[in-house]
Amino acid sequence: MVCLQLPLFYSSLSVMKTIVCYGDSNTWGADPATGGRFDHRTRWTGRLKELLNRGADPENPAYWIVEEGLNGRTTCREDPIEGDKNGLRQLLPILQSHTPLDLVIIMLGTNDLKIRFNPTAYDIARGAQLVAKAAQRSEAFPPGAEPRVLMICPPHTARLSYFKPIFGDCGEISRQLAPRYRQFAKEIGANFLDAGEYIRSSDLDGIHLEASEHAKLAEVVAQKVREILQP
Repeated sequence: MVCLQLPLFYSSLSVMKTIVCYGDSNTWGADPATGGRFDHRTRWTGRLKELLNRGADPENPAYWIVEEGLNGRTTCREDPIEGDKNGLRQLLPILQSHTPLDLVIIMLGTNDLKIRFNPTAYDIARGAQLVAKAAQRSEAFPPGAEPRVLMICPPHTARLSYFKPIFGDCGEISRQLAPRYRQFAKEIGANFLDAGEYIRSSDLDGIHLEASEHAKLAEVVAQKVREILQP
């Protein structure tokens, strides 16, 4: 009898699950107090890695978290001011570079609120859905595996300070996003999380998350990841 072995590339999946966190400056870890970047252990993605690997052998973690946050990234819009920020167009090469994947987490939409895009909640949520659909249809998941995607609706904006000339009066539109995200995630069979139920944007700049909110988001996302990936 000939015994066929799966390539090592795929056999390692049973040992460690790979998750790509695809987002904007709140995934990158922008600090609303300084304009700089939170360190690895403060960012929600870093905390997520710690939470999911709690109790695991440090030499053989159960989860690998890929941080793919970019300041200014939109869902699917070309930015005439900030340049190459189109999340949909950037997605596939990024996912393919981290293949094979077990889960793609997408938290985009805040930058689509900018005045220059003349946004509606419907269009922003459809843009997020396009990114999620592209992830589902990618070849980044192992052959035969279910393409698991988690759409996270970002929290609504708070009191805007120096971002006011860029985002204008976007608060009401940002509050309309969650129901649309939920609806459009359901349409394509993606998982959904409304971050605004658990965290809030900082009043220091109205857009970004303070360290305490990163910690809260990590806890909520960790629980959601366990529900999605654990049998």
